[in-house]
Amino acid sequence: MLALGLLILIPQARAFTGQWTTEKNDGLSNMTELSQRSVVQRRDGSTLAVLHADENRAPVKLADVPDVMINAVIGVEDDRFWKHHGIDLRGTLRALATNVSAGEVRQGGSTITQQLVKNSLLTPEKTVDRKVREALLAWRVEDHTSKNKILEQYLNTVYFGNGAYGVQAAAEVYFGKKASELDQADAVLLAGTIRNPVGYDPIKFPTRALARRQVVLDRLRSNGVIDDAKADSVLATPLPTGVKSLEEEPNDYFVEEVKQTLLDDRRLGETAQERYNAVFKGGLTIVTTLDRDVSEGAREAVDAVLPDTNGRFTAALASVEPSSGAVRAIVGGKDFATEHFNLATQARRQAGSAFKVMTLVAAIEQGYGPATVVDGTSPCTVNFPGHKPYVPANYEGEGGGATSLTSATASSINCAFVRLASAVGLDKVEDAAKDLGITSSLRVHDCNCLTPSMVLGGLDVGVSPLEMASAYATLAADGMYHKPYFIEKVLDRHGKVLFRGGTKGEQRVSVQTARIAVSILRSVVSGGTGGRANPGKWPVFGKTGTAQDYTDAWFVGGTRQLAAAVWMGSPVGKVPMKGVAGVGSVTGGSYPARIWAQFMKVAMAGRPAVALPAPDPKSIKNKALPASLSAGGSTSVPSSTTVTLNSDGIGVGPVGESPSPTQPHPTTTQPSGPPPTGSPGCQEPPDWPDNYPPFCG
Repeated sequence: MLALGLLILIPQARAFTGQWTTEKNDGLSNMTELSQRSVVQRRDGSTLAVLHADENRAPVKLADVPDVMINAVIGVEDDRFWKHHGIDLRGTLRALATNVSAGEVRQGGSTITQQLVKNSLLTPEKTVDRKVREALLAWRVEDHTSKNKILEQYLNTVYFGNGAYGVQAAAEVYFGKKASELDQADAVLLAGTIRNPVGYDPIKFPTRALARRQVVLDRLRSNGVIDDAKADSVLATPLPTGVKSLEEEPNDYFVEEVKQTLLDDRRLGETAQERYNAVFKGGLTIVTTLDRDVSEGAREAVDAVLPDTNGRFTAALASVEPSSGAVRAIVGGKDFATEHFNLATQARRQAGSAFKVMTLVAAIEQGYGPATVVDGTSPCTVNFPGHKPYVPANYEGEGGGATSLTSATASSINCAFVRLASAVGLDKVEDAAKDLGITSSLRVHDCNCLTPSMVLGGLDVGVSPLEMASAYATLAADGMYHKPYFIEKVLDRHGKVLFRGGTKGEQRVSVQTARIAVSILRSVVSGGTGGRANPGKWPVFGKTGTAQDYTDAWFVGGTRQLAAAVWMGSPVGKVPMKGVAGVGSVTGGSYPARIWAQFMKVAMAGRPAVALPAPDPKSIKNKALPASLSAGGSTSVPSSTTVTLNSDGIGVGPVGESPSPTQPHPTTTQPSGPPPTGSPGCQEPPDWPDNYPPFCG
């Protein structure tokens, strides 16, 4: 048949071989690169996930394929492989006779080299012209390529069914092994599927697969590849019953973020299709920023602390390394399998008082400091240029009066911060937010304007946990902003680095401003609203936040080495977490702070307790606010309640000082009524005891 075809197509054969020989040719290197799966790795090099389209392929060296697999494939597909030169007329005639005698196709006429050429270069059409091309190319390939290289390429190319291309993927899919671990029974079964990967699928069609296995064994025995004892052992081995995988269950929220990042990266192609092919077919090695211990600690902390509300409320967490911007962990929701929306990166929620840090930084930049006196009296009427008078309240059920900026931050006094923002300017608060790393718009969409509620986290769009973690990471890094990133580097299938992730960093906030802000924010954990966020030996800073009607609760903070944001709320939108059965009312200082502390204990385990650098005392200005904003015109705190900085740079002193988190607040009384209409949010007290009535209730 083949000889006849060659005679018939002599003109085409001459033209084709002439074209082939005029081109640069060194055998298999001239073949089109095949689809190959990409591997996503953690920062330590361990496999996190495998990305592939229809073709799941991972190349292996011939030396890593056991002899039993090599012998089984050659024995079934091309028993004269080591003797012919790409074309085996004797084998073709024998296969034809066997198939005619059996009344079905039991043997193929193509050599392994011909099959490789067909899989790599030619279409699967069954025409004489295509067969001639296949034969001629097989001959040319064997002129320039060793038998071992041909066999290796074939074993990495051939389809074994269930999306497995190549022997490595087949070993994983059917047996949960590496190719190097295949035994005799595995090899016989896989070799038998090559002829018809769908029809001989052992999972879908076990009866056919068993019959095919018997045919293969008979062939191998007749060729002397296997003896009767080994054949009997193979027959006693059960078939696989389901698809397996060597890969671990990935942190899907993180993997999905990596995939989307790559699909948007034009360095992998100008068009969306080019980028898709690169990611799912290009054989990339994608080394991510994910830290196994930090990531597992994040999930464990959320699972351990998050109360059971029958799915009504969930939590998200994002953790960023301040020195680089590397995202070390994200928890995007309860279960990626049922909730694809990533609450850590995609959700935009009200930040509550966790957003006060933006005003704090803007104020420090203008010369205000830890001991600057602010009027915390509530309720307050504060004027902003171009706006109606803004009337928020503290909700502590007490006045406030003259207080230091440190104490106002520790106790999260709304009126103090709104008055401070009126002196600083909303545009400066916006600038500080952008400098720290907030990328979401802070402006009201309808008017493209800023509103006073922004100061207390009442935002038109909202912010994501990743943005908030990044902002606090900038403070931990002495004001150096690093854009958060998920990918350390991407390598092509040959190991060449295509590009690296991360940025050099940009000094967005002065070193001293960042250190002053951190010193003030340390008081939130040491004696303020964030007492439950204290993880122990590591110096930390942070801020609680609770949105209006308890719809969102936050704790955001960091150490010198790691920053993190924890959000808790409803996955579907603004649902109040007030008086929840068995839970109570959720504030930033409750569950989010506890999740944050639990996470930090695991994430920081084994790391040294690195000090948060204290600011240079000469850089602390403590400029006075206008008299109208500092409680009856006072520009200083009474001498008996002076605020100073201790040796660690933390503001200390009796002014607004909170009690121990484990003790009831000695002066707070139950609120007399609901917050005023139009109020920006319900602000939690320093640490409302569990046995007290619900706050703002």
